[in-house]
Amino acid sequence: MQVDLDTLRGFFRSAPFMADLGVEPTAVDPGRVWTRITIEKRHCQHTGVVHAGVIAALADHTMGAAAQTCAADGHWVLTAEFKTSLLRGASGERLECEAWVVKPGRQVSFTEAEVYAVATGGERRLVAKASGTMAVTKQE
Repeated sequence: MQVDLDTLRGFFRSAPFMADLGVEPTAVDPGRVWTRITIEKRHCQHTGVVHAGVIAALADHTMGAAAQTCAADGHWVLTAEFKTSLLRGASGERLECEAWVVKPGRQVSFTEAEVYAVATGGERRLVAKASGTMAVTKQE
């Protein structure tokens, strides 16, 4: 499926939870998607770092979007399972996620992602790695 950045932005806006979190795609290539989210107080837990659920949701949806770029026309990608490894607390100005397809398939695609916290000065720190199994389903 050929997906350009405008189409991808529409895809993210059509997912209410992603829109509410403020996740925005920044680039797309076949099998690869980049996203970001500006960190706000509502994204943080009681210690001031970004909540793990925000990081996991960012990685999951970005991996799904990467797999969608490899799916045949008339098919949707849905997460079958995913794992997120939190490497350190995330704080700063924004989170950036890069996700890619490790192995595309007609029924199942395997994906990975990395999430970085970006400080005001631009320093990037790897805060999470994720992997996901995406089911490719026929649209009905």
